Amino acid sequence: MKNISILFLLISVAVSGQTDPKIYDIIKDVSADRIKADVKTLTEFGTRNTFSDTISNTQGIGAARRWIKSQFEVISSECDSCMEVFYQKDFVTKKGNNRVPHDAWVVNVVAVQKGTKYPNKYIIMSGDIDSRASDTMDFTTDAPGANDNASGMAGTLEAARVLSAYKFESSIIYVGLSGEEQGLFGGAGLVQYVKEKGWDIIGILNNDMIGNITGVDGVIDNRSFRIFSEPVPANETERQRKMRRFYGGEVDGISRQLARYIHKSVRIYMPEMNPMMIYRLDRFGRGGHHRPFNDAGFAGIRIMEAHENYTQQHQDIRIEDGIKYGDTFEHVNFGYAKKLTAVNAISLANLAWAPAAPEEVAIGGIVEANARLSWSKVEGAKGYKIYWRDTTSPTWDHERYVETTAFTLEGIVIDNFFFGVAAIGENGHESVVVFPNRILR
Repeated sequence: MKNISILFLLISVAVSGQTDPKIYDIIKDVSADRIKADVKTLTEFGTRNTFSDTISNTQGIGAARRWIKSQFEVISSECDSCMEVFYQKDFVTKKGNNRVPHDAWVVNVVAVQKGTKYPNKYIIMSGDIDSRASDTMDFTTDAPGANDNASGMAGTLEAARVLSAYKFESSIIYVGLSGEEQGLFGGAGLVQYVKEKGWDIIGILNNDMIGNITGVDGVIDNRSFRIFSEPVPANETERQRKMRRFYGGEVDGISRQLARYIHKSVRIYMPEMNPMMIYRLDRFGRGGHHRPFNDAGFAGIRIMEAHENYTQQHQDIRIEDGIKYGDTFEHVNFGYAKKLTAVNAISLANLAWAPAAPEEVAIGGIVEANARLSWSKVEGAKGYKIYWRDTTSPTWDHERYVETTAFTLEGIVIDNFFFGVAAIGENGHESVVVFPNRILR
């Protein structure tokens, strides 16, 4: 009887979303040396400005994207053609675009690792291919873009190398996006592409500058990083906005839930790191390639360093008043870039091994002593977790595992907490938490 009880306990732990040893293997397999080599190669194309040379084999954006595509193809060949690698492009003109020096194709490099169970569900990791000099319109001056954003592109390549060794239930997209510095054109083009294909996007993890640890304020920190996320979808309906006023959810949009998911994964598997959830779409008045996805109603977040150095961003290489300006190779910390690449890799893996999130979560308990929840059944889910937290807490702090699609939390007053539900797979991996989107009367 004692052995049966222990076995039951182990099974309960497995299905309720505890640690998976494979995740630790993924962290271990990420290589700082490979990231360093890739950043070095990317900086040697002179400039990667989106409107730079496309003919040369050694200089400009054309050479850079061909090299990135070749790297994805090598990775795919080593995993028995487990990835489909292709260009996705859109034509951009000067008309109406004050950061576009001439008409050109904006070309993204895409690698798709298809899922075994939910092939039409996709989680995306992105880095930016392009770089820029001080003048956005200058597409000839050298702009190595080592940290912004060769680091994010190299991290995306490295995550693809590591994760290509595994099979996942959902699909993963690794993508190098172009045109970020001129107006987020690459992201906008990819959004349109996935909408035309009818792909179900779980979310995008946009990596933009993941290699600097020495801030312009003098702070040196190789453990902290930021996760930017908008509070609610930009395309929410007027009905949804009105519901929020009465039922809450001002900080519980789909992008914010994705941010919490990454935060939790890091806390479990990489406790030495300090993930900082920033309650903002992006840095003050600035933008990144997750935004076009947010604009279209998809979940999307930005992962980046905690301490920036503005003398190394968008600067011609020069020395003024004893200060070295320019985004050069020497300023990138590759051990740190490895850590943030691992953050992405484990988040992608956790999500791609998990079942889908419940589409509908209903909540009731008005003027009651109990909170009542019900949710739609999820294919492949072994069970579900009900989460709740204080209304002022940034994280889901309480949980209850159940194997039904309805449950009453007795003695939990609905007015005092926020609630959500996630699906748990047979393998113990769980989906993103879904905030209630329907009211039980």
